[in-house]
Amino acid sequence: MLTLCPLRRQVLSTAFFALTLSLTLPTTASAKDAERIVSIGGTITEIIYALGEGDRVVAVDTTSLYPQEATAKPNIGYVRQISAEGVLSQTPDLIIAESGAGPVDAVNILKASGLPFVSIPSPPETAAIPDKIRAVGEAIGRSDKAEALAKSVEESLKAIEDKVAASQGAKKKVLFALSLANGRVMAAGSQSSADAMIRLAGAENAVSTINGYKPLTDEAVIAAAPDVVLVMSGGAQHLTAEQAFALPALAATPAGRNKAFLTMDGLYLLGLGPRAADAARDLNAMLYPEGQ
Repeated sequence: MLTLCPLRRQVLSTAFFALTLSLTLPTTASAKDAERIVSIGGTITEIIYALGEGDRVVAVDTTSLYPQEATAKPNIGYVRQISAEGVLSQTPDLIIAESGAGPVDAVNILKASGLPFVSIPSPPETAAIPDKIRAVGEAIGRSDKAEALAKSVEESLKAIEDKVAASQGAKKKVLFALSLANGRVMAAGSQSSADAMIRLAGAENAVSTINGYKPLTDEAVIAAAPDVVLVMSGGAQHLTAEQAFALPALAATPAGRNKAFLTMDGLYLLGLGPRAADAARDLNAMLYPEGQ
């Protein structure tokens, strides 16, 4: 008798579910005409709503927290831990996800279902935001609206870039702390959305010599000498000033000595979506309350 391991059994069961359900899923002449969209990724959802097409969204992931009305939609799980069954049970006629959505097995099942599946590139660069908006608009058949929004965002980004370029004061060094793990700070280096936003706001990333998100040794924290510690507000991993500056290494930095600690909404700060310029402007004002 053939015995399957639990993981293999789960994958086969999910694949069978997808095949069975696909026989009853609605179809459209084109994905651009889709009336039942599952949106996977907070920024993707935000863009769809910004284009005035939120009524076409039938389900979202847990990172889709803006606008508020999106949170009332059925939820299919965390963007990197989605359930293929959960997505397909919403009988979508278009699935649109930010790059990096997963797990791979679930994404492969969704693609194999025969439903239109669009992956939107999400590089950690503010310059890529307008094209991200255009890609979402193209996927849902609203290229005209997307072009108008993209141009508006381009103008807003240029405005904050010009403001920062005209600043005369010294730039502050910011350490973005994602979380604490085993007494170490998980920090954002270059090639991260946090790094892109710190620079857009007219500051320097205190740990730009590392790539992505990595834990820092105490020596690295002290050497970084941040002027400000920046974290996301809310969520299970929300880091408080008390927790941060209880670490001797952080307490020994300029940020620790001055208790310089800032919080911002995660999606607003890191989403790299239509509100990115506004978020950078707000961050700039918090970093330089007396001007730069």
